Amino acid sequence: MGSQCCKCGPDIELLKIEERERQRKLLLAKRHRKRVKAAGKIQAWWRGNLVRRTLLVAALRAWMIQCWWRTILHRQHQKLHQRLLRMYVIQEQSAVKLQSWIRMQQCRQYYYQICDALCVYQPLNSSLVFQNKDTSQVQYGALFKRPEFHIEILSI
Repeated sequence: MGSQCCKCGPDIELLKIEERERQRKLLLAKRHRKRVKAAGKIQAWWRGNLVRRTLLVAALRAWMIQCWWRTILHRQHQKLHQRLLRMYVIQEQSAVKLQSWIRMQQCRQYYYQICDALCVYQPLNSSLVFQNKDTSQVQYGALFKRPEFHIEILSI
């Protein structure tokens, strides 16, 4: 330390030590501020990562729910389509069957009309006999054969 012979002036060495101490405190405060700022940046980056991760998880879950819902809607649409297709096939088959019955009935009616109006030649008497439904067999004793129709109804 310096000599203190006179107490009238400030001690230069003490001032230098105080100055160094002040500079060291300023340097430490500056470093501390830098570290705090760096820690704040790291914390902000980490919080951002957490938020982005949370948002990503939420978005993926929403996407999964949307996919599930679209699958449900697609299945319902397919079931409805199948039901409508079955109804269409049943209606078409019913219409074809009804048409075939009506055509068969028309063929029968036409057949019976022909049978009622058919002229049959009898070779024994060489006479012309008109066939009526029941009386022709009883009156004349002849066995009349009705004409044979072979009708095939094909369904597609």
